[in-house]
Amino acid sequence: MITSDTLAGPEIRLSSDLQALTDEQVVARVLSGEAELFEILMRRYNQRLYRVARAILFDDAEAEDVMQDAYVRAWSHLEQFAGRSSFATWLTRIAVHEALARARRGRRQVRLEDGTEETMRSLSPAEAGPEQRAIQSDLRNTLEVAMEALPESFRSILMLREIEGLSTAETAVCLDISESLVKTRLHRARAALRHEVESRSRAALSEAFTFHLSRCDRVVAAVLERIRSSQQSAFPPI
Repeated sequence: MITSDTLAGPEIRLSSDLQALTDEQVVARVLSGEAELFEILMRRYNQRLYRVARAILFDDAEAEDVMQDAYVRAWSHLEQFAGRSSFATWLTRIAVHEALARARRGRRQVRLEDGTEETMRSLSPAEAGPEQRAIQSDLRNTLEVAMEALPESFRSILMLREIEGLSTAETAVCLDISESLVKTRLHRARAALRHEVESRSRAALSEAFTFHLSRCDRVVAAVLERIRSSQQSAFPPI
């Protein structure tokens, strides 16, 4: 049986051979005594668990707490992993349950939803110049704010399906709902995010390319200076 003491010591060096192991192979080796290899699983799924927990709890610190709780729970019950679903699905389901339980306790109840698959793809990092990166950053911020305005049930679907790329069946297992409900919620989530983004974009457009007073003064002064130069006495000195 694995215990917390077996994890003591420095972090393991993740060689290419270790990184090539499947989740199930890592689990088998952890259960056989190589408990330090559990680090591989944590590093492999840190981002997914953070995103899922953050989508439900709407709080960075609590999301990290949920990640830790989920890993400890998975560690404590690793012998119960039966392989009926992938380890990734099993672990994600634990994290979802931990996050939902925490939300139900009233520590943080959030709302977040969905977005279109095409829009979410734009969040991917791309090789671009400073201007393009700035645009992508603004878009990412807009999407995150829009998502935070939507219900938790839609947000969870979005995170699992669109961002983490889980299948409909895997998402259904993680959330303990039917596949048909996953499809329905995903469709509604995409529509809701699209509406939210469009609403926020319209509001932003009304303030785009504003012509501030300082710029107005500068242009007026420059024009008058050019006219005065061409017509000498047509205008008095500024």
